[in-house]
Amino acid sequence: MIERLLIANRGEIAVRVARAARERRIVPLGVYSEADAGAYHLEFVQDARCIGPAPAAQSYLDANSIIAAALAMKADAIHPGYGFLSERAAFARAVIDAGLIFVGPTPDAMAAMGSKIEAKRRVRAFDVPTVPGYDGDDQSAATLRAQAEGIGFPLMIKASAGGGGRGMRLVASADRFAESLESAQREALAAFGDGSVLLERYLREPRHIEFQILADHHGRTIHLGERECSIQRRHQKIVEEAPSVALSTELRAEMGAAAVRAAESVGYTNVGTCEFMLDRDGSYYFLEMNARLQVEHPVTELVHGIDLVHWQLRIADGERLRIAQNDARPRGWAIEARVYAEDPANDMLPSIGTISHWSEPEGPGVRVDSGVTTGSSVSHYYDPMLAKLIVFGSDRDAAIARLQQSLLGFVIDGVRTNVSLLLWIARDDAFARGETTTRFLDERLDESIFASVDPPFEATLLCAAALLADGHAPWRIAEAGMPLRLAYGESETALIADATGDAGVWRISGDRNGELHVQRHGEIVRVSFAGESAAAAVTYNGNAIDVHLDGRVWPFTFAAPPSADAVGTSHGAAGAASVTAPMPGRIVKIAIRDGESVEEHALLVVLEAMKMEHRIEAPAAACVKAVFVKEGEIVSAGAPLVELAS
Repeated sequence: MIERLLIANRGEIAVRVARAARERRIVPLGVYSEADAGAYHLEFVQDARCIGPAPAAQSYLDANSIIAAALAMKADAIHPGYGFLSERAAFARAVIDAGLIFVGPTPDAMAAMGSKIEAKRRVRAFDVPTVPGYDGDDQSAATLRAQAEGIGFPLMIKASAGGGGRGMRLVASADRFAESLESAQREALAAFGDGSVLLERYLREPRHIEFQILADHHGRTIHLGERECSIQRRHQKIVEEAPSVALSTELRAEMGAAAVRAAESVGYTNVGTCEFMLDRDGSYYFLEMNARLQVEHPVTELVHGIDLVHWQLRIADGERLRIAQNDARPRGWAIEARVYAEDPANDMLPSIGTISHWSEPEGPGVRVDSGVTTGSSVSHYYDPMLAKLIVFGSDRDAAIARLQQSLLGFVIDGVRTNVSLLLWIARDDAFARGETTTRFLDERLDESIFASVDPPFEATLLCAAALLADGHAPWRIAEAGMPLRLAYGESETALIADATGDAGVWRISGDRNGELHVQRHGEIVRVSFAGESAAAAVTYNGNAIDVHLDGRVWPFTFAAPPSADAVGTSHGAAGAASVTAPMPGRIVKIAIRDGESVEEHALLVVLEAMKMEHRIEAPAAACVKAVFVKEGEIVSAGAPLVELAS
């Protein structure tokens, strides 16, 4: 029986497993890198050990340090969470060799399913359909190119050993194949220690459907229905739901039976997920099996009324499944939205910093699995996911309505997040109709809607109202109204407030005139002005006053008073442009040389940050005047990378 459990992970999954362990009367133990010495997940474990420096390769991917920590804390089992070492068969085997229980599948099953190539071969033998493509042993560039030309373009390159969108590239034409292959192999090797890839025919508008598998050590394997995970960006899931609107009872039974056969093809045990692509004509194809707990497991838990982490621990303890396939029927509807530290106004690039304010939505049918809180640091070393918002309703319409309201109640300061993107998805008409494919965002989303624009007057008014209610503004000297200048970027608003005889009521003049009524309840500020009303959370983030209005954050500051001596000037070399790093990271490739001519969108530099590669491209046709960085170098946000001359 497991009594002391080491959780070999960080963030929200470490918190999730620690809570489940305590509920099972198991002592949770943790690990952390030097960057995570004050991390939120450490509040939920009884003891923890530092396992190395900030880079994951020297800490969370260091199997020896993790096992040594487990032995030092007298653990008798290790739960890998997801990501990091969770699907490394060698790690599972090392855990067992150290005399510990590995909470997951056997190393042999993990090795078979951990390779997409081997997995496809195994499941085909069990009559499970797979996507047409190439999964051969010959990984030479010449063979892969020849196979790609035979499959035809567009096609997908996929890391054999990985998932989560890493080592995956969509190749639209033959002239981009070589660069895409090199990038996919490099990213796969860095993320999974294995650069082998497979090629698959690109399905243009499929749905991404996955089935939850549960299997004990006594020969019983069942599925717990499907999850729809079609809404993705950069091959990374963003919104998941259970069940799927696309599956009939008959198709659910057929695909579920195929998922069970796929698991049985490798003698799978514990919790796992079989992923499929579902084409418009009802054809479905096995993609891979994730030999671990999935990020989106909560939606299955809610619609089936089962705790999957509890069952992971029970199966690892040798218990028999008490659930028969006929008993596994979904009820209601659950939707999960992943909250990332990514900026929708800046091409969804990761955002780093310290979370100055964190407030989660609450209410019936609302669950938040978070890995951070107020004061948590978000670094470029790890995945940018902060939390998962999961909602449950009696039907899909109820769940969507609850998702919309819950997103409006998520208040985060200090880092940019994708909450506005999630709210856009939740409000989209096609999403409401269930018309979701893996092309959903590519076809429907215009990211320019998130670009910085002048704030609505409601946001400015709420900012001023919060300052009034909180007594933070120098509004009056004696009885005279004082001007307040609020700035948002280049936009400024000048207001003057005079107190009236009534509490919470001010006379506003300046750019707007009228009587302002203000109420402050916790984070929420409510105002009425000129017959209009508004309400939003207003928080303080350093020198900024953040207004959280309709899914967006509007940061205001106090504008400097106008100066007659102020003169605007602009300096810069005519015809020159400096290309800078959009975020901190490591330079993994330099694709150009000094003096070289480049076309618009030509690859200049590849920057690795938060476990993903980012292409830095030429903004226009130019000549490379200077390259300021070297491969392997760590750079900060805004650091000059390349200077171009027209």
